[in-house]
Amino acid sequence: MRVTFGCLVIAAGICGTLSFGFLAASLGTEYWYIIEMNPVNMSDLEDMSSHSGLWSINEGGKMYADSIDSFTADYSRYSETELHMLNMHSAIVVVLPLSLVLLLFGGICGLVSSLARSPVLLTGTASYFFICSLLTLCGVSLYIIYSYQALAETERLVGPEGLAYVHTSFGWSLGLAWLSYGMELLSGVLLLIAARMAKLHHSSPTMA
Repeated sequence: MRVTFGCLVIAAGICGTLSFGFLAASLGTEYWYIIEMNPVNMSDLEDMSSHSGLWSINEGGKMYADSIDSFTADYSRYSETELHMLNMHSAIVVVLPLSLVLLLFGGICGLVSSLARSPVLLTGTASYFFICSLLTLCGVSLYIIYSYQALAETERLVGPEGLAYVHTSFGWSLGLAWLSYGMELLSGVLLLIAARMAKLHHSSPTMA
């Protein structure tokens, strides 16, 4: 079965759209990090379980929209470790939305370059998607590091006994961000193949 230029750019467009949708859904939901309490007596801590997003925490069914705000925080109140974590959080909430905005412009560039069948534009758009994927990867990786450091700092403060009945895990919102990263990479690869095909098509009359 011969793969045509049209099939490649359509597939790249679908992957790009999915990557945008996955990342938008990821940023808009509060299931990046999940904390579950498993106490011996559930009546004492039944409402302490929580799940959080990049900007808010849902704890015991109540949403705290301003509970994570690394930009307006009073830095003089925090230790060096806490300041480092706040800076990491600031980077995360800038890098990931930036990647989302760049994906939107990448879709426009992809449409124009596909219609023009320009190898140069297609290659440039593929590189653009690779940059977007790098930003997404950096944001997700930073969040994972940030979460582990936050857990380690909490354990240092309360001791291992204080976390004996606490179970932490990453949620499906983080999974959506990883899916977005994969779709961005796939879009870039498909556009590179389409650019190669367009270049061969343009050079074939000259070779003849």
